[in-house]
Amino acid sequence: MYEITYRPIGIINSTFKTAQGTPIQTLAATNSSGTVELFEEYTEGLKDLEKFSHIMLFYHFHLIRKAKLTAKPFMDDTEHGIFAIRGPSRPNPIGFSIVRLASIEDNILHIKDVDILDETPLLDIKPYVKEFDYREHSTKGWMENNIHKLPTSRDDGRFIQ
Repeated sequence: MYEITYRPIGIINSTFKTAQGTPIQTLAATNSSGTVELFEEYTEGLKDLEKFSHIMLFYHFHLIRKAKLTAKPFMDDTEHGIFAIRGPSRPNPIGFSIVRLASIEDNILHIKDVDILDETPLLDIKPYVKEFDYREHSTKGWMENNIHKLPTSRDDGRFIQ
């Protein structure tokens, strides 16, 4: 198999300077704010994005040094396969978050409900469209009995090596 290489298109800035204490999902990060600084050469790609209330940010977990195929997620005491959790220590450390888009000024996006570490490399932006992305009859797997923990769950630094 051939190697795939991505280059960042910008940097995500937030108030979260370390993993420890960072909300683990955007729904638990209500009103936290940040910015996305899109590199100048990609500014034209923002045309019409301001018409969306939410966007999906795809990014590189830049502090992860080693992949794990099993791990204990933040909301459970049992190890699960990495593909059954949303932890950052993945074979390809790619993350995504659905954030509120507050405004755009030139190449700077002002965002809310941020669960991303400061200075995280941005790989892509896509508009969130409920009719495309929401699945009414989805199941939560092992999270079914743990989802109530989300509002108070925070990163405890376990994935940063």
